[in-house]
Amino acid sequence: DRPKVLNALNAQTMEEIHRVFTEARDDASVGAVIVTGGGEKAFVAGADINELAQKNSITGKETSERGQFILSRIERFPKPVIAAVNGFALGGGCELALACHIRLASDNAQMGLPEVTLGIIPGYGGTQRMVRLLGKGKALELILTGDRIKADEAEKIGLVNKVVPLAELM
Repeated sequence: DRPKVLNALNAQTMEEIHRVFTEARDDASVGAVIVTGGGEKAFVAGADINELAQKNSITGKETSERGQFILSRIERFPKPVIAAVNGFALGGGCELALACHIRLASDNAQMGLPEVTLGIIPGYGGTQRMVRLLGKGKALELILTGDRIKADEAEKIGLVNKVVPLAELM
């Protein structure tokens, strides 16, 4: 819930996501989890660039490994996890959506892994998840070009299960 920065992922947000899933796993009143972004512009527009700029090779690797751990826990979560993708799901946001079991997108959604255009690669396991979901050819096309795709194309290729009007997403 950081709409002013398009819900960019920083270390604090990743730890909050981890905490919520840890609590939800053991809470018998929770039957499923819906992951969405605050506001209407972005599910998660990617990593917090200001925080990312402070990283060196060691802290960058630690951040990547922590993100992989958290998203792997979401992927293996014992209850259904639904991504309600509202707006931009780029970089870490696309990776977070890929870790969810079901992905629904609003008609204004855009998804992609644009990190390659910055000279880096997706670090939270999204490359493997995308290959498993879309097949090697289509996944490599998206990963290596850094292209963004709109919701209708994401549905067509199987990146999202269904596209709905933004007002009906939740």
